[in-house]
Amino acid sequence: MLGLIGRKIGMTRIFDDSGVVIPTTVIEAGPCFVSQRKTKENDRYEAIQLGFGTKKEKLVTKPLLGHLKKTNCPPLRILKEFKSVSPENLQPGQEVKVDVFKPGEYVKVTGFSKGRGFAGGVKRHGFSGGPKSHGQTNKYRAPGSIGSTTSPGRVWKGKRMAGHFGGEKITVRNLKVVKVDKERNLLLVKGAIPGANKSFVTIEKI
Repeated sequence: MLGLIGRKIGMTRIFDDSGVVIPTTVIEAGPCFVSQRKTKENDRYEAIQLGFGTKKEKLVTKPLLGHLKKTNCPPLRILKEFKSVSPENLQPGQEVKVDVFKPGEYVKVTGFSKGRGFAGGVKRHGFSGGPKSHGQTNKYRAPGSIGSTTSPGRVWKGKRMAGHFGGEKITVRNLKVVKVDKERNLLLVKGAIPGANKSFVTIEKI
């Protein structure tokens, strides 16, 4: 299996055998349920559809609930597809746990960054703002001039200005698996991952 769906718990630190501090992110990885197996005969590609997190049955749409009941899966909160090396080893309805990962492996984690709403240039792009003296009035955080001359007579696309900040899909690669807690379904990876605490992420082997 090449990946799992999980939930970000938060960050902590642990010490290795030599006493070096390792900053880690704790992820509740699984247990996931195999809700569908894609095959070349039926779908023209091979993949495994996994589901993570449960919720009340009345909150699940009837088409999705029927799809899950075909494989005897509980009402799942989120579904994702993963490429599988050997999908025939995983059967619909099977439970996949965090033990698919091992300490020392490298993974990539995908999630949505924290949404910060409409932000100005200083917060969004790190602009320094205007001068704080010489007659300056209420323009400390203004972006300054944004246009060109008569040619082209417009603002170029991609100009760094105020706008929507955060809430974007981000993938962090080459995160080392530090520890795997099979009993509590916890995965500790070195470094930070995108998203707020309790947000959903996908973990895939590299």
